[in-house]
Amino acid sequence: MAAKTRKAKKPRILIVTPEITYLPQGMGNMSNRLSAKAGGLADVSATLVSALYELGADVHVALPHYRKMFHVDIGGFIDNELLIYKSKLPDDRIHLAEDRIFYYQDRVYSNHEEVDLKIALAFQREVINNIIPTVKPDLIHCNDWMTGLIPGEARMLGIPSLFTFHNIHTVKATLAAIEDRGIDAAEFWSNLFYTWPPSNYFDARDNNPVDFLCSGIFSSHYINTVSPTFLKEIVDDQHNFVPKNIQWEVAGKFHAGCAVGILNSPDPSNDPETDPHLVVRYGAADHYDAKRRNKVHLQERLGLDVDPDAPMLFWPSRLDPVQKGCQLLAEILYKTIDKYQKENLQVVFVANGAYQQVFHDIAYRHDLYNRVAVCNFDEGLSRIGFAASDFLLMPSLFEPCGLPQMISAIYGSLPIARDTGGLHDSVSQMDVANNRGNGFLFETYDAGGLAWAIDRAMDFYRLDLHTRGTQVGRVMLESKARFNHSVTAQAYIDIYEQMLNRPLVDAVFDKAAR
Repeated sequence: MAAKTRKAKKPRILIVTPEITYLPQGMGNMSNRLSAKAGGLADVSATLVSALYELGADVHVALPHYRKMFHVDIGGFIDNELLIYKSKLPDDRIHLAEDRIFYYQDRVYSNHEEVDLKIALAFQREVINNIIPTVKPDLIHCNDWMTGLIPGEARMLGIPSLFTFHNIHTVKATLAAIEDRGIDAAEFWSNLFYTWPPSNYFDARDNNPVDFLCSGIFSSHYINTVSPTFLKEIVDDQHNFVPKNIQWEVAGKFHAGCAVGILNSPDPSNDPETDPHLVVRYGAADHYDAKRRNKVHLQERLGLDVDPDAPMLFWPSRLDPVQKGCQLLAEILYKTIDKYQKENLQVVFVANGAYQQVFHDIAYRHDLYNRVAVCNFDEGLSRIGFAASDFLLMPSLFEPCGLPQMISAIYGSLPIARDTGGLHDSVSQMDVANNRGNGFLFETYDAGGLAWAIDRAMDFYRLDLHTRGTQVGRVMLESKARFNHSVTAQAYIDIYEQMLNRPLVDAVFDKAAR
């Protein structure tokens, strides 16, 4: 009788993240209650954990225990559900870092560097001292500066690590300050990145600060940014806001074949076929009438001229002149409205930020309130904006990834965007003759470049209804297939398997089991 073949143990993946939007049912008793979000990292973390779990991979996640954000009673008593959860913690997939500094936080980042540093150190202390020894992972995936010390520990332990950075923000602290918070950095001090090269541990300890983000990049085995082009822009030193030490380390990883860019993807709730915020839901086949009805609803709600044939531009992201290019639009807004007065062109802002008052002033000075609406950000109103608009405005100076341009394409609102970073990777020039493209790109970062792209969008809008409708429907179908969590998760899974040199799951076995 032939001996039974023993099934190989699945590699265990530990994802370390300071934020997440949701976890799949079955991972732990509180999986449906854990949500802490500051930005796109939360969505990516949720996507990846869920996809791995659904595949049957042995995935674990480490989070700070934000009791207030997780809606746990912290008034002196811990609820019964949490007690049950904590009693089963070693057998569950969710590992909550415990420290009083997390418990009363009502948001992931306090915007006070000293407080955020204490939170980051407490989180990493618990991961290094308790969670890694409990989980015994085969691979650790860390995210952003708040986890930047952990790859150094992982390298010391011989555990492969992936470090994903979603932006360039970092903090610094000395080894003395790190150790004072309970992290035995002496074990892995040589795997960290310092302000200047240290000669030995004692030379570094008190007066040579550790850069958290750069340490994560330096000590991890593999890194990724959230778009391929933004990675290449860093490598080629195209952005003066990227510190030189980070640029050097990213370039080093890239040229060693240990860096890749992976586009984020929108939350699956961003779907016009199921979006509860819309007046009329729709898909690629019936978008024309439905988008017009959503447009009329938005026009009535915001006091604009009610005209379903009026071309509508939508601004969905924060009004930040440092990154988002809102000053370019401010320079040409009145001229653009006047140029397309016959078409009754309308512009809707659903965004907060420094330039919001500037657009209010322009609308007031030129009496444009029937053509321009400036609103504070509201999730429901923003969703209607995607559905009602014909074009989206994203004239960013730089963009590590960006999600609005992907969401807008799914909703049939074609992006007008600058050709940079994640926008380059997700928007391509509309080419009706060859039935391809999904938006309108411009290269030169000035008001003239943006005006040129708006003109190209208006050329498209003047096409006959059949041609325009066919192209919009095509863009919606292609975007839904391309910009989704499954595609993003698979890209990360490919990296894991490359790093481990083996599959995460036995695909044949797991599919048969289901």
